[in-house]
Amino acid sequence: MQKKPFIRNPRFVKKEDEHRINGRIIEANVRLVGDNVEPGVYPTSKAQVMAEELGLDLVEISPNTDPPVCKIVDYKKFLYERKKKEKEIKANTVKVLIKEIRFTSNTDEHDVDFKSKHAAKFLQEGNKVKCFVMFRGRDIVFQDRAKDLLTGFAEKLEDYATVESEPKTEGRRMFMTLAPKAKKK
Repeated sequence: MQKKPFIRNPRFVKKEDEHRINGRIIEANVRLVGDNVEPGVYPTSKAQVMAEELGLDLVEISPNTDPPVCKIVDYKKFLYERKKKEKEIKANTVKVLIKEIRFTSNTDEHDVDFKSKHAAKFLQEGNKVKCFVMFRGRDIVFQDRAKDLLTGFAEKLEDYATVESEPKTEGRRMFMTLAPKAKKK
């Protein structure tokens, strides 16, 4: 009977800090920055003593520079503020959705008007619109009609959108992408 290998449960593995702090900084000299400190290049031992006097941690924030940049801060507070900034940045990002509008080469003018109102609403919400013409059966011979339909559709929406990609054919579809116009501030 073979013995099963021991696999460590990832929930119980201690995460290693993403920054080197205090005694884990091994370079001879460091560039020191911080609120209560005179910026400059100091020996690591002196920087650690300065951090201890202030009751804070010496944190290496930029290890790839020469000499590495360290900051005297409370490490837990530093991590908290960084996490808070990342969360704020994530909250401010806008996810752009791509809405699709489908036509056939024989779509009537009234239907195009109706669909352009939906597209205008999508564009005002900040979404992109991908409109395409499906070719069924022998409709593929009417590619010029489909191109006219898509360009006319884009002209109706010129107040709300800019053409991101011109009409092009791929297989049994001709498609065009519209992006919302930038809002004026």
